[in-house]
Amino acid sequence: MRVVTNTAVLFAVCCLFLAGPVQADKVAVTVYNENIALVKELREMTFPKGESEVAFTGVPARIDPTSVHFVSKTAPDAVAILEQNYEYDLVSATKLLEKYIDNEITVFSEDEKMFEGVLLSYDAQNLVLAPEGKGGSVTVVSREEVRDIAFPALPTGLITRPTLIWKLACDRAGKHEAEVSYLTEGVNWHAEYVAVSDLEDETLGIAGWVSIDNRSGATYEDAKLKLVAGAVHRVEEKRVRRFAVEAEMPAMAAPPVEERAFFEYHLYTLARPTTVKDREVKQVSLFPEARVKTKKVFTYDGARYPKDVRITLEFKNAQAEGLGIPLPKGKVRVYKEDIDKSLEFIGEDLIDHTPEGEEVRIYVGNAFDIVGERSRQSVRQITKTLREESFEIKLRNHKDEPIEITVVEHIWGQWEIMDSSHDYAKKDANTIEFTVKVPEDEEVVVTYTVRIGY
Repeated sequence: MRVVTNTAVLFAVCCLFLAGPVQADKVAVTVYNENIALVKELREMTFPKGESEVAFTGVPARIDPTSVHFVSKTAPDAVAILEQNYEYDLVSATKLLEKYIDNEITVFSEDEKMFEGVLLSYDAQNLVLAPEGKGGSVTVVSREEVRDIAFPALPTGLITRPTLIWKLACDRAGKHEAEVSYLTEGVNWHAEYVAVSDLEDETLGIAGWVSIDNRSGATYEDAKLKLVAGAVHRVEEKRVRRFAVEAEMPAMAAPPVEERAFFEYHLYTLARPTTVKDREVKQVSLFPEARVKTKKVFTYDGARYPKDVRITLEFKNAQAEGLGIPLPKGKVRVYKEDIDKSLEFIGEDLIDHTPEGEEVRIYVGNAFDIVGERSRQSVRQITKTLREESFEIKLRNHKDEPIEITVVEHIWGQWEIMDSSHDYAKKDANTIEFTVKVPEDEEVVVTYTVRIGY
């Protein structure tokens, strides 16, 4: 079905002064993790002296009109916005039909028939017309049979794209370089990392990417792109440096993204302008592959995961370890090199924002050949507020090499370990850890007794 209107009405906007095109290299987009972006544009605009209306087009459909800031860079004190209206009632076939209830339209069918009359109602299946001069008769036209609908004019209030209408007061007529900034929803970014473990699981080759997802309703041509990592507070209504590279590593080209501290966040700036299209996910390299020293850790937390011995790959985000870059939160996908040099996927995890110098732990899955079994062996009530409990943790290693397992136990209340088969470390008020060596193809049993008061 085609919609036909009187094209003359499309030029009604000429009574306004249209905002000029965005200047080259004059668009900047700063994207936050909270599904918002700050857009800054420079446009050349012509204003008459006195009061006038200006249509500022090309804004995203999800703009926050209350966030708009305007200033004339040419003459800051000469131009002021007196009033702003955000027009977003966009033209569509449904909107036109809605506006033309009780008004005349012309319908052309696929078999070349023409129906003229007042539109009484419409739905997804039919149009109901009252043809003039037919003695009050009513015609029902199936929408499946409709080829074209002709409307005499574009109804007042409908526009072809979201537009800001400004009433301006100008004391200096002529061309002005106008700077306009605003917030828009519908733009988000996140980081992804690809990590490759070597044969011995002693190092990881890790590279970072960022993905910018634009669903704001606008395209930003040749924009200077910045990404902010950190939780920026918003009211709800319902350092400059390049990435560090170890000296012994071969020289590499300048990274595509520069990082620096900004307020209490971190700012990542794309080194060159880029176009961020509407309804597009753009991926940009965050940093080239770096190789970090890593450790494979087996952990058994029997209270939370009764049968699972969890595998984590751990490394320190430090230059001495091979990285030393503030890492935005994101998903890490881990691959491992097989003996035939092919890569196989071994797991993925989410990491949070990780400053330089902090530990990174990537949980990749559960060990197949290692089994944990935890049981409470006895409970003895000493007084109404004091009791003793004994636990047994069995660790079985079916691998053909010895391993080390970290056993995590959680204890609540005022407690004291009375007896234990292995040394333990108190991690916090409610957690102890045993580091247990398990020979190949053997079982080791950890026991302890704890006295708990309330």
